[in-house]
Amino acid sequence: MAKSKVTKNALRAEIEKAFNKASAAVVAEYQGVEANELAELRAVLHNAGCELKVIKNTLARKAIGGEATKSREIGDFLKGQIAVAYFYGDVASGAKELLKFSKDHEKVVILGGVLDERKITLADVKALASLPSKEELLARIVGTLVAPHRGLLTVINGVSSGLVRTIAAIKDQKAS
Repeated sequence: MAKSKVTKNALRAEIEKAFNKASAAVVAEYQGVEANELAELRAVLHNAGCELKVIKNTLARKAIGGEATKSREIGDFLKGQIAVAYFYGDVASGAKELLKFSKDHEKVVILGGVLDERKITLADVKALASLPSKEELLARIVGTLVAPHRGLLTVINGVSSGLVRTIAAIKDQKAS
């Protein structure tokens, strides 16, 4: 059954909003993927702070031609049965999950996408997936900040523990 013009305009506006809100968007072809596998991918991406939407190419083209100006570069990938993964938070963790899923399910083919108004290819998505996640980077920063303090504390404790060991050695020497 054909959708009304009002429904199509609402869908186009929703797609524009998603493109504008997302920090990155990656297009994947999903022809031949079963519905339960697609639901599994949605759940995995949702846990990574991403969203997967199956959209029609014509609606996507109209959306990027409208207000979704920062996603215009994605137009080259709008061919075939596509799904768009919108990355709202940590782009690296979303790219890792999408790439991992596409390796496990060969029917999901990552075509490319857009990141900060710049077109990215599959190689760029792989490079994003190799980056550490936001949590890993924060842990490294905290470790770097704490390291000098930990070293100073070790030196200070070393002086007092050395004094205690020296006194204990003198006590043992006098006792024997």
